[in-house]
Amino acid sequence: MDPNNHQFLIALGSNISLGKTLPLEIIERAIVELVKSDINLMSLSRFYETPAYPEGSGPNFINSVVKAKANYSSQEMLQKLHQIEKKFERQRVNRWGARTLDLDLLALKGQVLPSRKIFQKWFDLSVSEQKKKIPSELVLPHPRIQDRAFVLSPILDIEPNWTHPILNKTALQLYGELPEQAKKNIKVVQ
Repeated sequence: MDPNNHQFLIALGSNISLGKTLPLEIIERAIVELVKSDINLMSLSRFYETPAYPEGSGPNFINSVVKAKANYSSQEMLQKLHQIEKKFERQRVNRWGARTLDLDLLALKGQVLPSRKIFQKWFDLSVSEQKKKIPSELVLPHPRIQDRAFVLSPILDIEPNWTHPILNKTALQLYGELPEQAKKNIKVVQ
């Protein structure tokens, strides 16, 4: 494998229409934009309808995850994702607020960025602190991946044996550790 061809997990989410374009269509169009950006899709999960996080904070989301390869660094990939979000008029007003499109870089195969120490700092934050603070640099794997059924459910479709590089647990194990309450309102849409 080309050492410059990195493998990423990317989460897609939408819970606000853009004009007459519904969230499901926004996700489908965003996938097309990923491909147009020289991001090679290896696999795509099903589409899920999930409650907004935190629950009750807005309309339900449509969520999906893609496994992709690209000749981009993690920073370049993040910039590409932000450019695509901008095409869909993404507004960054509230932390965890409603949005037309949310593209989250979840993981770069086996890597911890920018360091284990910084990852651990964000991993250890309480929920109340998470609401207030935003990292100034990209933290991978996403420090909340293990807490979110709306991310783990689609990962199970495409990469159930993905292993968290710090927790040394697979996506399947992490999903199994979530409380049933977190999983109960997630349903496959397509």
